[in-house]
Amino acid sequence: HYGPFLIRMAWHSAGTYRMADGRGGGRSGAQRFAPLNSWPDNVNLDKARRLLWPIKQKYGKNLSWADLLILAGNCALESMGLKTFGFAGGREDVFEPQEDVYWGAEAEWLGDKRYSGERDLENPLAAVQMGLIYVNPEGPNGMPDAIASGRDVRETFARMAMDDEETVALIAGGHTFGKSHGAGPATHVGPEPEAAPIEHQGLGWHSSFGSGKGVDTIGSGIEGAWKPNPTTWDMGYLNTLFDYDWRLVKSPAGAYQWIPSDPAAAELVEDAHDPNRRHAPMMTTADLSLRMDPIYRPIAERFRDNPEAFADAFARAWFKLTHRDMGPRSRYLGAEVPAEELIWQDPVPAADHPLVDEQDIAALKQRILDSGLPVSRLVSTAWASASTFRGSDKRGGANGARIRLAPQRDWVVNQPEQLQAVLQVLEGIAAEFNGAQPGGKRVSLADLIVLGGCAGIEQAARNAGLELTVPFAPGRTDASPEQTDPASFAVLEPKADGFRNYLKASYAVPPEELLVDRAQLLTLTAPEMTVLLGGMRVLGANYGGAPHGVFTKRPEALTNDFFVNLLDMGTAWKPVNEDAKVFEGRDRATGELKWTATRVDLSFGANAELRAIAEIYASDDAREKFAHDFVSAWNKVMNADRFDLA
Repeated sequence: HYGPFLIRMAWHSAGTYRMADGRGGGRSGAQRFAPLNSWPDNVNLDKARRLLWPIKQKYGKNLSWADLLILAGNCALESMGLKTFGFAGGREDVFEPQEDVYWGAEAEWLGDKRYSGERDLENPLAAVQMGLIYVNPEGPNGMPDAIASGRDVRETFARMAMDDEETVALIAGGHTFGKSHGAGPATHVGPEPEAAPIEHQGLGWHSSFGSGKGVDTIGSGIEGAWKPNPTTWDMGYLNTLFDYDWRLVKSPAGAYQWIPSDPAAAELVEDAHDPNRRHAPMMTTADLSLRMDPIYRPIAERFRDNPEAFADAFARAWFKLTHRDMGPRSRYLGAEVPAEELIWQDPVPAADHPLVDEQDIAALKQRILDSGLPVSRLVSTAWASASTFRGSDKRGGANGARIRLAPQRDWVVNQPEQLQAVLQVLEGIAAEFNGAQPGGKRVSLADLIVLGGCAGIEQAARNAGLELTVPFAPGRTDASPEQTDPASFAVLEPKADGFRNYLKASYAVPPEELLVDRAQLLTLTAPEMTVLLGGMRVLGANYGGAPHGVFTKRPEALTNDFFVNLLDMGTAWKPVNEDAKVFEGRDRATGELKWTATRVDLSFGANAELRAIAEIYASDDAREKFAHDFVSAWNKVMNADRFDLA
């Protein structure tokens, strides 16, 4: 029965997700490419994907690999008796390795340089070792300590957006099926797919042990099934976990694992290949953490005593695991999409009223400008609302107006006092407008925040002697506190935002590289990143009104002054102190202080690729091009989460 094999494949496709930056996960079918296709934890999953090739071949472009890998896991669960919570399609394949994901600094498989101090795991990583999906099943660093393993399990699953109950449900439910393979020493196993000979055609881990398959299979090194009937959904895993005392042994491959101390359990489990052989069940050190950890144990016992609750918890946790990186429900496709709205999907209300038209939009823009709110604050507020978007897992963005709710309203980068003052004015405008409309027409605060940014930019263009219109598409709605999980949204807080020249603390990664990372999460190209930053500087959108990088004598005017003055060869730059994070730009001839800048600002003159783009915008004929390109990039960010417009 290939069901457990396909479950593992689907689990390991989705299980690379980490909530810190939203990267990883099963949304793109990346398991087909390096390095994931060669991770030690993905041993032999190359064969699972090959089993699916006839299905993929049959349906071609109508079925993505990304969807197929997850759907196969669902089908496997259903074939063994579990009622799944649902399935949504809509994942799009990538066709090359993902170079934007940081998997760790280690240069060797199973390295753990990601830890420092008292086992402090580097952000944004979640797995404990290079090439593992979650934790080392034998225990931390291969040491069979169930209590310590529980700590690793908790941190790793939490970083993958799972709470304690979901963690127990996933482990217990997933290990209800299948077995681990450790029939012999790993020295018999050949290289992973990326290192395998060309004639193996992308298949790796060729084994010279016996037949190399079936009873002779070598995978993780752990050997055996967790329970009797490993192709049937039942309570066997939890019953087995609690019914026996466990003693430490080593598998034929030399891996630590546990078997019941009771000799009567020696023949509980049927052999997967030979009906004449039987075995004792086994547990990994990580499995025993569900029994030994003081938080996990009562959850596991409650599930053991309530089979229906356990089945529902696992089905829901599995759905979350396999759909967490897909974004809101509006992106889901297919007949099996669950009707229930889940808080981790970041729901927003449907627009159930007539939307504002062009005449309304023009009147609202004028009302916003007449309110006295300066360009800089309108732009800053709109940016703060929209720029939380992450293309990695399609979270964040302006829709929902969650900038008015905890935790976003209190983030330091959003300057809470200033933000509250702006929101108060905009809320008043919305209330006045909505109260005067016949037929139930309304404007949401989410729309008005973005519209305020549009109005501010159009005014800034006029200040620069240009007339332009910033596109605006109404239809955003305002999420309620009940639709918002503060803990879930806390991970969206920017630790650095180069567009606002903000850095929360000192980090090992230079600020200019953090800017590139944020731009990538916003799905911006290098030219879009460049023109946006140059515009944000002259519009006065810096955090705290800092002067760094504001290379203009005409603030709040949409000019290309940032680039013109950055590339002025009459300016000499020097760091103000040894940490070289802030710089002074002085006149080469007189020594007079002209500007101050951060590393982010100066990177657009120092980096060859960024300088080439900056030169385009600094040219004498680029005044209008700069403004129009800025508006285009701005509009992209404002609508990044508007999947209804696609």
